[in-house]
Amino acid sequence: MKGNVVLGRVIIIMLIVSIALIAAVKFWPRSERSGLSGIGNLISTNTTKVPKEIPITYLPSNFQYSIDEEDAIAIMTNPLRYKREFNNMVKEMNLAILNHVANRMDLNQDIRSRMVQEYEKSHPYLRNLYYQDFLTLRDSSSTLGQQWFSQEAGTATKVLHEVASKYTCSLVTQIMATVLNTENGAYWAKGKAVDTPCGIALQEALGPMIKRFQQSAAVNDFSRSKGLLEERVEKVVTELATYELDSKKGLSKQLKTKMFGLNVSSTDIEIQAASVMKIGFKLDQFFSVDLNPRNKVVTITMPQPQILSHEVYPRFDKLDIGWMREVKEEDLNASYEILRKEFVQEARQVNVFSKAKAQVEDVMTTMLGPVITSMDPKYKIRIAYKNMGSDPDIITEDAFSDLDS
Repeated sequence: MKGNVVLGRVIIIMLIVSIALIAAVKFWPRSERSGLSGIGNLISTNTTKVPKEIPITYLPSNFQYSIDEEDAIAIMTNPLRYKREFNNMVKEMNLAILNHVANRMDLNQDIRSRMVQEYEKSHPYLRNLYYQDFLTLRDSSSTLGQQWFSQEAGTATKVLHEVASKYTCSLVTQIMATVLNTENGAYWAKGKAVDTPCGIALQEALGPMIKRFQQSAAVNDFSRSKGLLEERVEKVVTELATYELDSKKGLSKQLKTKMFGLNVSSTDIEIQAASVMKIGFKLDQFFSVDLNPRNKVVTITMPQPQILSHEVYPRFDKLDIGWMREVKEEDLNASYEILRKEFVQEARQVNVFSKAKAQVEDVMTTMLGPVITSMDPKYKIRIAYKNMGSDPDIITEDAFSDLDS
């Protein structure tokens, strides 16, 4: 009985509230009612908005590109000489990667066209990033040394892979998010081998392309290094060596063999090397003497100083080979190359190029001074240096400056 009374009270209260709401709506001013409706619509819009997901169907596709591997190796091993070709190669690489992503995601032609347009906007800035990073990471100190140790093209290919891996993912992700017009990059995917655009670009496009480059680089390096033993190159040169740097360095290295996570054998190697480096000027590249009678100045112009020759003589002080460890040729070559780079770095630190310039001024004054003063004692000698361009086969003061920048 008591429960029926409570139920009756609840029903009466609900009727009163309903009548009050009907009266409020009927007699409330229209302007205020429209404002309330607007707030309600705004609340409803903000709370029910759901990001739109684009349906994508993945299809199988083989990565294809039109870059010739031999041309790519030539460009990578001479990036300073082939800067324009390097920039074009970067563009062809990235467009091929984007095209593969579009094939896998079965995108229509309109979206593909917009992908190309978006990349064209980024390419002028992107090509500079690729080029500067490639020059910074690539060891341009001695092309001949890299040929001897069979790693010139291989090293360049590894550097390209490192640089491309740095930018490819962000580039593809940004362009796909733009052309698909998604919110937070959301899309609904189905099909075979579903992966993110970044994953497709790195694993299915960039990776196989670099692998093909590496195969060509291995053949190229082998041919070059073996060819050095069979070739004889004769050149007519005019060199003026004004500074010599002799130094010695040592390297201690331990190679370990592990089995089940434990060291079971080790090989100890100790190498010392003597270095003889000559710094001077290649006068066959450029040499001129200009006379200015008005100012009484004789200007002698020559190329920037460079390392004319660098001889490294290694010597084994210790070679203790463990019972399970085999010393491979690449282990020794890597040790030689480390020492060679240290000698070049030392030459940079002691300012050998500035010392070569100071010495050549004394040499020119001694050689040409008497001839010039015989014409007129008021003449003075001025030494100028001409930048002969960027040649990756030589080490100059400018080459070191390029690495710093």
